[in-house]
Amino acid sequence: MARTDFKSVDEYIATHPKDTQAVLQRVRTAIRKAVPGAEEGISYQIPTFKRDGQYVVYFAGWKSHYSLYPVRSEIVTALAGDASKYEISKGTIRFPLSEPVPVRLIARIAKLLAKAADARAQAKLTVRRKRG
Repeated sequence: MARTDFKSVDEYIATHPKDTQAVLQRVRTAIRKAVPGAEEGISYQIPTFKRDGQYVVYFAGWKSHYSLYPVRSEIVTALAGDASKYEISKGTIRFPLSEPVPVRLIARIAKLLAKAADARAQAKLTVRRKRG
């Protein structure tokens, strides 16, 4: 995957092997259902979902895994061990391509990230009101 000027999520997914494309489509669908109304796009040359101008979640496919970002410690804590079998580091949770897509877990992560995005948006609004 040498290309780095993707214009759409479809374009990004199409650059991966067929098996990986199917996995990424399942991840994409799980996020779409979990975060209705979110807009898809490309940011940092990977797929992202945004809502009300705030990023919610990014995902990316790699050689042997796919990842969700940003999965901070408070998200990991809220998952109460459900994600413990996956590699988590530096704001990333990695899922092996060789295993079934944990759709419910991905949806749960996306919902938690959407709540965090809502909180960021609310905080920005509060700051603007205090300044104005």
